[in-house]
Amino acid sequence: MKKKIRAIQFGVGPIGASIARLMREKQAIEIVGAIDTDPAKAGSDLGEVVGAPDAPWGIKISADAKEVLGLSADVVIHSTSSSLPKVMDQLLACLEAESCVVSTCEELSYPYRTHPELAAQLDAAAKDWGVALVGTGINPGFVMDKLVITLAAESQRIEHAKAVRIVDAGQRRLPLQKKVGAGMTVEEFRAQVAAGVIKHVGLPESVAMIADSLNLPVEKITETIEPIVAREKIKTEFLTVEKGQAAGVHQIARGTDAAGKELVYLELQMYVGAEEPSDTIELLGHPHVKLIIPGGSPGDITTASVVVNSIPAILDAPAGLRTSRDLPIGFFSPNARP
Repeated sequence: MKKKIRAIQFGVGPIGASIARLMREKQAIEIVGAIDTDPAKAGSDLGEVVGAPDAPWGIKISADAKEVLGLSADVVIHSTSSSLPKVMDQLLACLEAESCVVSTCEELSYPYRTHPELAAQLDAAAKDWGVALVGTGINPGFVMDKLVITLAAESQRIEHAKAVRIVDAGQRRLPLQKKVGAGMTVEEFRAQVAAGVIKHVGLPESVAMIADSLNLPVEKITETIEPIVAREKIKTEFLTVEKGQAAGVHQIARGTDAAGKELVYLELQMYVGAEEPSDTIELLGHPHVKLIIPGGSPGDITTASVVVNSIPAILDAPAGLRTSRDLPIGFFSPNARP
């Protein structure tokens, strides 16, 4: 029997905790360390922090990334920030430790247009150390890009790609409800959008991935963010949204050609009180392809799923920066042997 996959969890927020719990269920994975700079978590047992029923695990969370990365892990699961510039040092340190990386950093999902210099730096570093890295999750990473590209296998010709995702943020964690501006006045919402605080990160990356994968000549990518205003009072487990306040975001990203013709359209409605959540994908061409997922994909659960299911693929991938479109679709069975 081969040795177990040695894994490190870098970042133990709500998503990192969900990922760690799922990795714990895999017979082929051994979690050897965890990193988080939060003083309330550093020094605590990982199993207890993530709320695992079989805690304690005997794995201490450490704020010393260099020390933990020195444990010679096969893979680091990285979940600290959506911003690629903010996590560059963390990612480079993981690569230098000769560990493959699966990251939930949305801007890493397809950074070739938004951060080309950083993408080149990461690709070169990964190749120097002989490892691979990828940014992925449910969105970006699957439902609004990888799944769109996969459905294109049915097509002979594609003229336009469209994906619409409607998410009830009221069923999600508090940080996400705050991230979409739930409970703010419309004026506060617009101010926070202008400051770059409120937005779902990753739609332009998904547009670029789709365009490049389907050979659609997208020259310009634009994005708009507007509030969805509550028509009545809404209470969630964590907060209350009054009638007239922002319930969440209505975000649209478009990819157009040199003449201004729209080729890719991605729409995200993420707000508390969404009555009919769903994921809808349409490919206009020959033939016309349409897929509807009633209820949509439950983000927190499926993000952890996509990340952990990507571990075998990234370990087998050629060295360098990879994207979800490069990796084979797969399921990492809990009882898979090392």
